Amino acid sequence: MVFKLNNHLLSSIASSNGHGEDSPYFEGWKAYDSNPHHLTENPNGVIQMGLAENQLCFDLIQDWLENNPKASICTPEGVNEFREVAIFQDYHGLPEFRNAVAKFMEKVRGNKVTFDPDRIVMNGGATGAHETIAFCLADPGEAFLVPTPYYPGFDRDLRWRTGVKLIPVDSESSNNFKVTREALENAYEMAKLDNIKVKGLLITNPSNPLGTMLDRETLRSIVSFINEKNIHLVCDEIYAATVFSQPDFISIAEILQEDIECNLDLVHIVYSLSKDMGFPGLRVGIIYSYNDAVVSCARKMSSFGLVSSQTQHMIASMLSDDEFVGKFIRKSKRRLAARHRVFTYGLAQVSIKCLTTSNAGLFLWMDLSGLLKEKTFEAEMALWRVIIHEVKLNVSPGCSFHCTEPGWFRVCIANMDDQTMQVALSRIRTFVNKDVDTKKPKKTLRWQGSLKLNSPRIYDDFINSPHSPMPQSPLVRART
Repeated sequence: MVFKLNNHLLSSIASSNGHGEDSPYFEGWKAYDSNPHHLTENPNGVIQMGLAENQLCFDLIQDWLENNPKASICTPEGVNEFREVAIFQDYHGLPEFRNAVAKFMEKVRGNKVTFDPDRIVMNGGATGAHETIAFCLADPGEAFLVPTPYYPGFDRDLRWRTGVKLIPVDSESSNNFKVTREALENAYEMAKLDNIKVKGLLITNPSNPLGTMLDRETLRSIVSFINEKNIHLVCDEIYAATVFSQPDFISIAEILQEDIECNLDLVHIVYSLSKDMGFPGLRVGIIYSYNDAVVSCARKMSSFGLVSSQTQHMIASMLSDDEFVGKFIRKSKRRLAARHRVFTYGLAQVSIKCLTTSNAGLFLWMDLSGLLKEKTFEAEMALWRVIIHEVKLNVSPGCSFHCTEPGWFRVCIANMDDQTMQVALSRIRTFVNKDVDTKKPKKTLRWQGSLKLNSPRIYDDFINSPHSPMPQSPLVRART
């Protein structure tokens, strides 16, 4: 007999939609999962450009693994370590793992700062690290300020099980989405008016989705702000090694070494190896806190999401290889820069602009506002559906990142090979530079300004054109 599980039998957390699966950010993943692109087996499938993975340096990883078989306890060379590693379950983590991670964090930051291995707290990826830090710092109903646009997963990671609120700090394209003191003060005061206690500020540096970095002046202003308000500062630095051009990355740890007034107990760093090394499946998340009580509490809470001892053992060996680490960081930067250069050039050929201040991350912040029928988020979603279902590219709309201006999209560029990238660019070119129905006058597609078109029906025209390579969309037919 099969029983249907009803929501009334579940807890409020289990039956809520706090995971955010109905967000367009995750909806795009579902479209890809149901019809994944493959160069030969499914060339007309959806190309995954909504997942920030770094797949550009796996040849380097594979070479290292082949040359260092003892790093794995599942090889003949490393099996003698199997027993000791397999039974290890101390939530402090293997000492060699914490030492290697601390050293790697220093190397990524140009050896301008030092990290104490005893302050390294491991978690199951950055997701687990963020939730743990939220549990440590805030009670249900209390809040963190978060500058927009921000990673959609934060709504899940920090809010779902903790009951913590996130309050957006608005930013604008007019100043390249910089975080300003005025915006921070406004968000803080609005929270007070709503009787919401602000416990901290969460920043992402480098930014996801912008691919930009916070400069020294902004970081100092942020430190001054949190110190004056006596609230916590959580710095997500998981893209630190993806900075591929000048200026160099500035960690919050570097700012704290300067002559600046700050209560160090208020500052915490979240890090992982998911982006910088391309290891999201290994679930290596890190909390580094300057607060002894937070280190102690987070370490106890990490029992719910430890990094496996087998992974710790392998990572410790890999990150302790100074020659390999230096080579990996250098080549990763070069390859990211090359990919960024090729993709932005391809977009520029069809007059698509991206945020010009981007010099980090695994993605571009792409401006398609000129392709909108009207400057609304409804129009953004309409365009996104066509891109997903007809052009068959999973890009993420700006509204899912809480962007305040419609028309921005995040497009991930480091999670595919060169051939797939060229297919993606070809689809974009076909979409924008489509053949026009001979009955329609050519002048209806004249560019106005940077990205605007005389005709607001660019994606309707694309789908309905007899020359379009895509089948006519039922979504578009319904609108027309």
